[in-house]
Amino acid sequence: CMTKFWVHWNAVVYPTFEEAVMEGNGLAVIGVFLKVISLCFDVFDPSCLIPSCPDYWTYAGSLTTPPLTESVTWIIKKKPIEVDENQLEAFRMLLFTSDGEEEKRMVDNFRPLQPLMNRTVRSSFQSRHLLNTEVQPKDHAEQIRP
Repeated sequence: CMTKFWVHWNAVVYPTFEEAVMEGNGLAVIGVFLKVISLCFDVFDPSCLIPSCPDYWTYAGSLTTPPLTESVTWIIKKKPIEVDENQLEAFRMLLFTSDGEEEKRMVDNFRPLQPLMNRTVRSSFQSRHLLNTEVQPKDHAEQIRP
């Protein structure tokens, strides 16, 4: 499964990304799953980069790349966006290095699945599945615990 992330830092509290990444509540990441299909675009519309469905999961977690700090509020959209093979290939050609550094493509930049620990995963929607049936939904946001 491929995902696309938009990383934002809390500029109200932290003047730089480097400071925000080291502190709790410093970053917010919006994650979107990608679904590969055949598409034809005449004109690019950037609104297609975020699913129109408002449903998401959220939890307090860490960066998935070094320094792996516990500074991220994750927001994972429930529905995928649709991309075609050409768009996927364009994503794979993106670099995440600066000028003068050895080029590193934005591929295989993930770490293994991590344990949930004591994190609470909340959803913005009513789910039919609870990992712990003792937890009751509140205000359309479910608390899911292992």
